[in-house]
Amino acid sequence: MKVVLYFGSFNPVHIGHMAIANYVCEYADVDALWFVVSPHNPLKQKRSLLDSRTRFHLVELAIDDYPKMRASDIEFSLSLPSFTVHTLMHLRQKHPNYEFQLLMGADNLVSLHKWKNFEYLLENYPIWVYPRPDVPQEMWDRYPMVQRIEAPLIEISSTFIRESIAQGKDVRFYMPAPVSQYIEDMLLYR
Repeated sequence: MKVVLYFGSFNPVHIGHMAIANYVCEYADVDALWFVVSPHNPLKQKRSLLDSRTRFHLVELAIDDYPKMRASDIEFSLSLPSFTVHTLMHLRQKHPNYEFQLLMGADNLVSLHKWKNFEYLLENYPIWVYPRPDVPQEMWDRYPMVQRIEAPLIEISSTFIRESIAQGKDVRFYMPAPVSQYIEDMLLYR
């Protein structure tokens, strides 16, 4: 079984995340895509991060009943901070017959050299990369082994959504409806 792992904070999950995941599920040769909700990315600040279980719930709301996707809390039981290489080793032990692949935004190419054992990841796992307009071509040239996803570009960020909500803006259409409704009901990011 070919499983794409889409790691992220998903703080909050938005339609850009969902569109990329949907594209990979429907246009790539994969069986499933797991949203791996990271409790804490060691390269990001934890300041505005909702608790892990809430972000996991938001991803579940976003996925709804789409059969090829699932939310994964695998990193919740692993030691912190979360390192992709440790998660992959754990998953490989747990699911020895699965072929795991990675999905990331091109902005991660800029910091990939800072990831723990990044060379091992490049050598042992197919990596799908979603382009971003602000990532220079030299980053793509540095990692010719990554596979570029030719999905439509959607320029939305979780940071923009959080800041907009904090300013009292109505940004409901940037997120799946159940996610937006939950954030509104629970007064999150205010």
